[in-house]
Amino acid sequence: ITMPYYYYGFDPTYFLVIIGAVICMMLPQDKSTYNKYSQYRSASGMTGAQAAQRILNSAGIYDVTIQHVSGNLTDHYNPSAKTLNLSDSVYNSTSVAAVGVAAHECGHAIQHQNSYFPLTLRTAIVPVANLGSTLAWPLILIGLFFTRNTGAVLINLGIICFSFAVIFQLVTLPVEFNALQGHCAFRRAGHLSDSELPYTKKVLKAAALTYVASAAAAILQLLRLVLLFGEETVTDSVNTRELILGILMEVTKEAVTAIL
Repeated sequence: ITMPYYYYGFDPTYFLVIIGAVICMMLPQDKSTYNKYSQYRSASGMTGAQAAQRILNSAGIYDVTIQHVSGNLTDHYNPSAKTLNLSDSVYNSTSVAAVGVAAHECGHAIQHQNSYFPLTLRTAIVPVANLGSTLAWPLILIGLFFTRNTGAVLINLGIICFSFAVIFQLVTLPVEFNALQGHCAFRRAGHLSDSELPYTKKVLKAAALTYVASAAAAILQLLRLVLLFGEETVTDSVNTRELILGILMEVTKEAVTAIL
């Protein structure tokens, strides 16, 4: 299998990987921003767990269990188990950063209660996205060792598997940005002062931009794969380039619409 974008041993598509890395470096880092504002105590004096319970109750949600999980910023909402999991750095902390993160996770529980479509879609495609992430690179690498036709099929399958992971990243964007409603609900209830608002906004903005950076890097990597292999590995039944770009255009349009 030949790769037409190699010139004199240099792969110019690697610039796409570099661009993705630069984007990640330019955006604010989630953990460093959290660590900075974890030094500011919330005026309400509530811990992350107490703030989460207050927000859930004010939203009429009483069937979600708040749990303490190990790790640093491993906070997440599990729609299947209806559990809101807060990490070591959030659960018992009274900082404005911890309260902001807890409120954000409550936003996902509110999305679940309201049957927010992007969250439902993301939950549904998790198994496919995980499988795609696991199989993509092995299929592509194995395909390189086979003859043209067999190798083309394996590489195309690998690229399609990788596209499932990219779709998951794109669907995650509106889910994460919309979850800010939990933070807004906490503020409306009077538990977040005007002076604390800029701090929590910076923490949540850094967290949201982390997802943006991940999605951008994944899209650029997928584009690189399509450029490297799409031209020379088109089978009679599947045009990889048209398929992948068509899916990306549709999902991106839906994601942007949901965010706006």
